[in-house]
Amino acid sequence: MPPIACVSRTEHFSAAHRLNNSLLSAEENRQIFGKCNHPNGHGHNYILETIVRGPVDARTGMVANISDLKHWIQAAVLDVVDHRNLDADIEYFRVHPSTTENLAVFIWIRLARIMPPGILYQIIISETAKNKVIYSGEGLTDSDYDECVV
Repeated sequence: MPPIACVSRTEHFSAAHRLNNSLLSAEENRQIFGKCNHPNGHGHNYILETIVRGPVDARTGMVANISDLKHWIQAAVLDVVDHRNLDADIEYFRVHPSTTENLAVFIWIRLARIMPPGILYQIIISETAKNKVIYSGEGLTDSDYDECVV
C-alpha cells in the first residue's frame, strides 16, 4: 500500500459582501449580523488553503501535481470570486447568505466538480486573522451541487 499524504496550496482573494438574509426582517438581520449587515456591504482579503489527500504515486512521487492544483483553484475559485461582490455577482449568494461558512461550501462544490474524485480533503478560509472556517464536504447532497451556480 502506498503512503498517504496531504498537499496544501494557499491562495489569496479579495471580495465584498453583505451579511443579509432576505427571509428575515430588517431588524432581525441587524440583530443577527450587526455591522456586517451594513447596506453598502464590506470587504475581506480572504486566505484560502486547499488541501488534497491521497496516495503518493510511485512514478511521480506526488499526490497531485502542484501545477494542476494551482490551475484548479484559479479556474474554480479565483476567476469567480476575486475582486467581486459575492452577493451581486454570484447567483449562489442571492439565495444563500454570503457567510464564510457558505463561501466554504460554494468553493468546495466548485473544486470538487473539476478535481479527480476523492482527492479534495479540506478547505480552510480565513476571513480575518482571527476568523476562519474549515470545511471537508460533509452534509452535501446532489441538489447542493445542482444549485451551486455562478
